[in-house]
Amino acid sequence: MKAGIIGAGSWGTALSNLLAGSGVRVCVWDVDQDLLDYISRSRENKKYLPGHRLHDLVEVADSLKNCVKDADFAVAAVPAQHFRSAAGAALPDLRKDAFIVNVAKGIEIGSLQTISRVCAEIAPGRVYAVLSGPSHAEEVADGMPTTVTAASADPEAAEAVQNIFMTERFRVYTQGDVLGVELGGALKNIIALGAGISDGMGYGDNTKAALMTRGISEMARLGARLGARRETFFGLSGIGDLIVTCTSMHSRNRRCGIMIGEGMPPKDAMARVGMVVEGIPTAEAASALAGKLGVEMPITEAICRVVGGDMPPDEALSALMTRSKKHEQEDLGLRL
Repeated sequence: MKAGIIGAGSWGTALSNLLAGSGVRVCVWDVDQDLLDYISRSRENKKYLPGHRLHDLVEVADSLKNCVKDADFAVAAVPAQHFRSAAGAALPDLRKDAFIVNVAKGIEIGSLQTISRVCAEIAPGRVYAVLSGPSHAEEVADGMPTTVTAASADPEAAEAVQNIFMTERFRVYTQGDVLGVELGGALKNIIALGAGISDGMGYGDNTKAALMTRGISEMARLGARLGARRETFFGLSGIGDLIVTCTSMHSRNRRCGIMIGEGMPPKDAMARVGMVVEGIPTAEAASALAGKLGVEMPITEAICRVVGGDMPPDEALSALMTRSKKHEQEDLGLRL
């Protein structure tokens, strides 16, 4: 079996080794040719996943065509905003029966679509699955026990992803709520930015707990409005991913938020992180989507304004804390 991994960031590299360790022949490619050259020479992705030698079954491709040619499936490990262009470029050389596994987390700016809907638009009829959950690449690479969810509209595809990726240290569950899994993975990055901002401002556990709890309410509210199942947001791809991203220094979104909370301009904080901070474009997209649908998402909107440079963090916090009184379960549709 051959896997084509599009994107040699930390997650693409970790998954390459994971699959190769199970006997899958892996071919990895990235738009950054200098990165590929270095990985090819050293057999290590020192930029994004230092300290982990590439498995012998991982080949560094010299072109996107050779990466996906004859692959049984392609893994899209590129930032969400680049999925459309990367997948579109790969499709002509990807076998008709090969399925796509997306591991990026975000909402496309402009179309305001999740990745599954982008894929359906550019590759109608192509079998698609999403793999998501609380899974820092560094910990997966270190063999730490991890659990994730594989979701697809095609139950056989979800089970295929489960069978291919699952190991003794990487447990994969299946389900069919593709939209809910995608939205959970995307929206939690926004809340993680807020958790980091709170940490950077010197606030404590009470504040972070409030952000996370009310944040999952916002995530579920938008998801339900779009047709996702509420219960998905209280599983691995929702609250599970939210917990790990809001509390870990592995999280790029939280690290970026900490610097913003300490007073660093958002653009400088993003540059300091050195990798794509998915929560920032997703905040813009989610805020626009919420406004379009009439869904109340005050935390998301406040974080969007902060990372956009339109509101200082202290003013955003004050605005959130002085909102009109609410019944806790009213906006979840649970009040009797």
